[in-house]
Amino acid sequence: MKALYALTSIALVSAASSTHSGAQQRPAIRQLGVTTARSVESLGPVTAIRHLPQGRVLVNDVARRRVVVFDSMLANFTVIADSTSATGSAYSGRLGGLIPYRGDSALFVDPTSLSMMVIDPTGKLGRVMSVPRPQDAMMLATQLGTPGFDAAGRLIYRGSPGRVVMPSSASGAPFVMPPRPDSAPIVRVDLATRKVDTLTFVRTPRVKVDVTQVDGQMSITTQVNPLPVVDEWAVLSDGSLAVVRGKDYHVDIFGADGKRVSAPKMAFEWQRLSDEDKVAFIDSVKAARERMLAAGSQELLVAGGGAVTTQSVPGGGGGPSVTYRIGPAGGGGAAPRPGTAVGAQNMTFVPPSDLPDYKPAFFTGSVRADADGNFWIRTIPTKAVSGGPVYDVVNNRGELVDRVQVPAQRTIVGFGSGGHVYMTVRENNTTFLERARLR
Repeated sequence: MKALYALTSIALVSAASSTHSGAQQRPAIRQLGVTTARSVESLGPVTAIRHLPQGRVLVNDVARRRVVVFDSMLANFTVIADSTSATGSAYSGRLGGLIPYRGDSALFVDPTSLSMMVIDPTGKLGRVMSVPRPQDAMMLATQLGTPGFDAAGRLIYRGSPGRVVMPSSASGAPFVMPPRPDSAPIVRVDLATRKVDTLTFVRTPRVKVDVTQVDGQMSITTQVNPLPVVDEWAVLSDGSLAVVRGKDYHVDIFGADGKRVSAPKMAFEWQRLSDEDKVAFIDSVKAARERMLAAGSQELLVAGGGAVTTQSVPGGGGGPSVTYRIGPAGGGGAAPRPGTAVGAQNMTFVPPSDLPDYKPAFFTGSVRADADGNFWIRTIPTKAVSGGPVYDVVNNRGELVDRVQVPAQRTIVGFGSGGHVYMTVRENNTTFLERARLR
């Protein structure tokens, strides 16, 4: 998501557009509080953290396949699980998820073994339970959204959209890839009874995949929308489910009884994209990607659970060779190691006419729940601003109550009690963890 955000931000701030303001007045932007700690240890992409007693923090370092516990100053750390047998309980697959559990404990989801391991408040590994449904194991691990438990102790997460049924074709007929779903269920499960029910559906990006055969060889081309209109969701600290609808920027709140309360639309500076703006935007994204490729970088584009890794090596048709992982759909197998090719193919962007008429308010993966019943939405910039990204802070009634800007090169990855926020900070090609005060 970071690469997609970087690419599209470059284009968004340069595209000319008119403004359509919301009826409500948006809160003034304030700056995040002072930084109180910073890690010495570098990290890969951090998908989730868990604030522990005495200011310690549990971190899921996915790229390095390890779970670590930092002390209160983020100066020292202990490895809880990693990709070797040295810890006694290895990070067995190439992907794992970290979900807040009862009290200050957490669940570590291992899709390879279809299991969830309890990590107690001291950072020790405890009992193991099976995942609610095998077909959802990868969804729990990738954590597309912010999973958690409701007031009745039921786990809420994004379920699998279902398997893509591969069509049969007559001998010699061209193969046609079936369309991917553009929505996914948010489900709730009682871990004791294993009863599962669906609370709602969320809109997800759709990636079009075309497969052709040329001279007996298969060629795969993916078509990605770099500016999709999606829904995002989070389980709040009070156990309610908040779903942000990307189409009109309103929030649906689901309580423990499953009933939905729809809040009014939140104010937003909607900006229209003319036909010329859409062309300019796609051209800007393509140019940004080419600069990344020329620099030899490998970037991950997350689009509805799929991943695209661009590599600066020759590909079919003279374009860059990329790796695309469609998933996680059904099944609980391990995800490929980052950088491992699953299938070489060409990647293209949708035609400019397929872009939305208004810039969306947020990207996929842009919502985090704090410890005070609010959730934070990393908004798409509508104009060039100095500093880092701006987050809209929304309460458990779906009301926009605050707007906070974090320092440049920072991304919020979690929150702790006592008014603390955790961020990753990117410096050159290295990532560190920081803690700051909310005010």
